[in-house]
Amino acid sequence: MKRLAELRRAWAEALEGVQIAVGNLVGARLRSFLTTLGIVIGVMTVIAIVAIIQGLNKSFEAQIANLGAHTLYVSKWAWFTNTREAWWELRNRRDMGRNELDAIERESTLATAIAPMGMTRGDLTRGDAEATNVQIIGTNSEYLATGAGTVGTGRFLAEVDVDLSRNAVVLGADVADRLFPGYEREQTLDRKVSVNGKVFQVIGIMERRGQLLGMNMDANCMIPYTAFLRDFGGKRSINIAVTTTPENLSALEDELIGILRRVRHVPPEKKDDFSLNRQEQFIRTYEQLTGVLYSVAVGVGFITLVVGGIGIMNIMLVSVTERTREIGVRRALGARKSTILFQFLIESSIVAALGGAVGTAFGLGIGQIVALATPLAAAVTLKAVLLGVMFSAVVGLAFGIWPAWRAARLDPVEALRYE
Repeated sequence: MKRLAELRRAWAEALEGVQIAVGNLVGARLRSFLTTLGIVIGVMTVIAIVAIIQGLNKSFEAQIANLGAHTLYVSKWAWFTNTREAWWELRNRRDMGRNELDAIERESTLATAIAPMGMTRGDLTRGDAEATNVQIIGTNSEYLATGAGTVGTGRFLAEVDVDLSRNAVVLGADVADRLFPGYEREQTLDRKVSVNGKVFQVIGIMERRGQLLGMNMDANCMIPYTAFLRDFGGKRSINIAVTTTPENLSALEDELIGILRRVRHVPPEKKDDFSLNRQEQFIRTYEQLTGVLYSVAVGVGFITLVVGGIGIMNIMLVSVTERTREIGVRRALGARKSTILFQFLIESSIVAALGGAVGTAFGLGIGQIVALATPLAAAVTLKAVLLGVMFSAVVGLAFGIWPAWRAARLDPVEALRYE
């Protein structure tokens, strides 16, 4: 019974503390607004940046999926280099060609799809219609299995197209729109187009893929890599996309290193003269960039919240001074020190939480404005919103401890004499 009575008293004191705190905040609205302004700005900054970064994360994840989650890209080039010397080292490597492709196709036991990719830039024309600066990709029938999109109309390259070096071409969505404006997709099939001056027959149109790190994935066309080597240079270096199952990705990397070192005659004491690129490299680099933004956001927000917390502490100290006589009356009527302490802590926490809620709303609004006015996406999770409000309340609680302790320590007799 005694325990139950204590809980009832604590609950009653908590309700009374909330009522008094809300009454004081409403009674001094302008001061409450100015007090919360620092918290509002800090939380708004953090939430807005977090919303933009999370939106970018979702957009980036959707784009990076175009590379194939379980695909390794064999190339003489590494996707990322840190120094000019490293770039020159990559440039001086031997080209990747048919020998490496044949060795991988012959010796790999873990690969589920192997697609060469010879690449160049060129123009496609059909009568007066023209598509300029198109990426021309020479590949084979397994290209789509490496995560390179899907065919929307017609078909993709078949093994017979590669074996016979047929002049067959599959157009990216944007290229098809430029060469066949106003045409239905089915009407473009079997028509002739010029690929850098060579006549090719359209056999398919790709589904639209969108952007990948600023690159238009629909401004391309695919032809048999045998025709590519014939028409655009047999000594041109190629990349090789190799796909496997998720659990075998690391094992495939080790297998490819052994195959490539052997076929390229790399001595045991020498390092690899080729690169195995994978989408995790993009993800790691991207996380490093966004990590810097997160750090800046947290730093700016923390500084602003500290300033806002100091403002709350100063105003609460003023409030303690103004309400000294009230505190003395309450103590004389039997209020405990813990009751006074709890009341002022509740008040400072409510002020900060209110500022956090307003700042969160403004931050989300800024994120949506940025998403509508720019190509940047914006998204935020419920977790981030709750974290912003709760962190603000904690700041108010931390900076309200000293004013609350001072109010609770006031001598009732001296407080009653205060004018």
